[in-house]
Amino acid sequence: MSRKNKKAPWEEEEEIIWVSKSEMKRDMEELQRIGEEIAELKPNALAKIPLDDEMLAAIKDAQRFKNEARRRQLQYIGKLMRNIDVEPIQAALDKLKNKHSQATVELKKLEQKRDKLIENGDSMINAILVDHPDADRQRLRQLVRQAKKEKTQEKPAKAYREIFQYLKELYLED
Repeated sequence: MSRKNKKAPWEEEEEIIWVSKSEMKRDMEELQRIGEEIAELKPNALAKIPLDDEMLAAIKDAQRFKNEARRRQLQYIGKLMRNIDVEPIQAALDKLKNKHSQATVELKKLEQKRDKLIENGDSMINAILVDHPDADRQRLRQLVRQAKKEKTQEKPAKAYREIFQYLKELYLED
């Protein structure tokens, strides 16, 4: 009995994963695109991206260059990015992109809180005071009464807007 085609149990087969040249090229172009996004950032946003010194210098150079020099520098940035972990950089970029939508969500929550405040009155004021003990209970009660009065008399919603501004100051200053 011969053992030509059988391997010993201690010999493991290595699985070779073949990557096409086109796929490698797409990956490199993606890294270069990320580098280009970073190069478009303003200095205060760039400070929020976790970059090493060499990459930061390359990004700043790319921001200074024009035309062909910029294209070559972006290729160089893509080459540098092959050797570093891109996930934290991508996460920071995503966070910067979503900042506007996050702010919108926060403002929507405040609008809902304002509507509940006008609807529920003192019980909602107590809930707000639990979160923010420094809030002015009397001012809130006064604004709620004014907002209800304006609504019944169909007047412009001045107190309604003031409640929103007050809540915005309370919740967004945290």
